[in-house]
Amino acid sequence: MDHERRSVARVGLVEDHESVAIGLAAMLGPEADLDLVATADSVAGLLAHPEASNGLDLVVLDLRLPDGSTPGDNVTALRERGIEVLVFTGADNAFLVRSAAKAGVLGVLRKSEGVATVVDAVRKAASGEQVVTTDWAAAIDGDPQLSAVGLSPRQEEVLMLYASGEKASRVARLTGLSEQTVNDYLGRIRQKYADAGRPAPTKTDLYKRAVEDGWLPVPERNHRG
Repeated sequence: MDHERRSVARVGLVEDHESVAIGLAAMLGPEADLDLVATADSVAGLLAHPEASNGLDLVVLDLRLPDGSTPGDNVTALRERGIEVLVFTGADNAFLVRSAAKAGVLGVLRKSEGVATVVDAVRKAASGEQVVTTDWAAAIDGDPQLSAVGLSPRQEEVLMLYASGEKASRVARLTGLSEQTVNDYLGRIRQKYADAGRPAPTKTDLYKRAVEDGWLPVPERNHRG
């Protein structure tokens, strides 16, 4: 962060469930070096909070928020202000975790963790330390039981667009590639999956592989967390 770290870390929370906000406040309350100074149900709301103008060392961020914002955009908005981010989530969604991780969070913590684990993670993150958890590593690296296919960034882009439902011609327009080049990429992608023992001969199969590897979101269920 640009400003010097204070002896008492100023923490903000972005969370739309009141019970979670009350719970985190109760967990951090006894800690002399951690002060939960502001809570809001959106990043914009938190940044507009009067306490935010005095600077925040850390924002504890839920992944799914009622304003429809994405984890990547939220993390980027906070980090542009020089604020570190720790994700605090009940959702088991590799795509959302990957999105936040790519934007540069210090860690991802489940809401089901015990008080001591949560407090320790907030303390570490507030001081700029990485908070490494097995959930976070698994979400970023993908299921360790699934053989990696080693797609290039360009192949990942083509896969995400095509597998999400776009036609090859539309993928070509969106990426600036020729349609023939897109089809060549798709052929190479399919071959890589086949070589990894995870064949994907159809578009539906490619969609499944993209979800498995965290390139596309898991179909949403009727809950947030």
